[in-house]
Amino acid sequence: MIKNTDKDHRIKLGITHGDINGISYEIIIKALHDQRILELCTPIVYGSSKVASYHRKQINMNDFNLNLIKSADLAIAKRANIININNDEIKIDLGKSSETAGILAEKALEAAIEDLKKNQIDVLVTAPINKKNIQSKNFNFPGHTEYLAKKFNVKDDLMLMICNSIRIGVATSHMAVKDISENLSIDLILSKLRIMNQSLIQDFAITKPRIAVLALNPHAGDEGLLGKEEQTTIIPAIEKAMNEGILAFGPYPADGFFGSDNMKNFDGILAMYHDQGMIPFKIMSFKEGVNYTAGLPIIRTSPAHGTAYEIAGKDMASPSSLLQAIYLACDIYRNRQMHEELTKNPLRFSNITEKDN
Repeated sequence: MIKNTDKDHRIKLGITHGDINGISYEIIIKALHDQRILELCTPIVYGSSKVASYHRKQINMNDFNLNLIKSADLAIAKRANIININNDEIKIDLGKSSETAGILAEKALEAAIEDLKKNQIDVLVTAPINKKNIQSKNFNFPGHTEYLAKKFNVKDDLMLMICNSIRIGVATSHMAVKDISENLSIDLILSKLRIMNQSLIQDFAITKPRIAVLALNPHAGDEGLLGKEEQTTIIPAIEKAMNEGILAFGPYPADGFFGSDNMKNFDGILAMYHDQGMIPFKIMSFKEGVNYTAGLPIIRTSPAHGTAYEIAGKDMASPSSLLQAIYLACDIYRNRQMHEELTKNPLRFSNITEKDN
């Protein structure tokens, strides 16, 4: 998908506006007001200039403007750009879920995905959506992750939560707790480990990543007394991964693992279910956490928080998580370029390493 390997290429970064009644526009405006972003990339918001203007007035950001363009190829460098995905009058209901907000969130996603497929933008950052009001005949998914996998014909992917050196993936993401055990399998865990391993190598430039695998049951099952999934499913999956050269270790009881310094010994962590990974992650990094979808041919990141209706329009939302999502998307873009170049011409990099030594 990434074709431009020019190191001086200015990354075109698409941002979908998410739910118009939440904090999306507030954090987008605050993030793009940061001049460091405009030096790093050319941002293109897929949304509504009228809605953006409304939110700008709500938070008194009178010194900020978005450059209105008709298509991504007309984006101006060192400016924050916006493409209108709707020209009609839009009713904004701050802090409330609405059908209109869901329709516009989906329209923004559709437009951005089309531009990704045409290489009009290089990476995508998605602002928070309401997973209920966005549901339609075209969007019948638990969230962005599953929707993007379908759009890019990917059979398996991995929701990866990132903050600094913390990278936590989940084997079963948006699933009822009662269904977790029956959906865990050796093949599923092995697939997630393969995706995480490859992502750590090509997206995060880690040569030999070490992955910790968490147990499903308390005390890792206590040799079958508290559950047998570790013995029947998780350990065999780890063994198969190790046979493939993936440095996977465990299973570790989640409470002891997160309560100790052991997590510092690993480049990635695979949790067995959503809350097992998300609760400790958000405790450690709620304000700056990023959601990354690994395993896709395209690069997509998102803030690790939701629509935050309760503070919408009150100038209380922090853009920190969105800023980190933007930085991460750009970093991964560069890392993939480097990985592609290294794969094509390994001698070039080995010669440089020898000279440096």
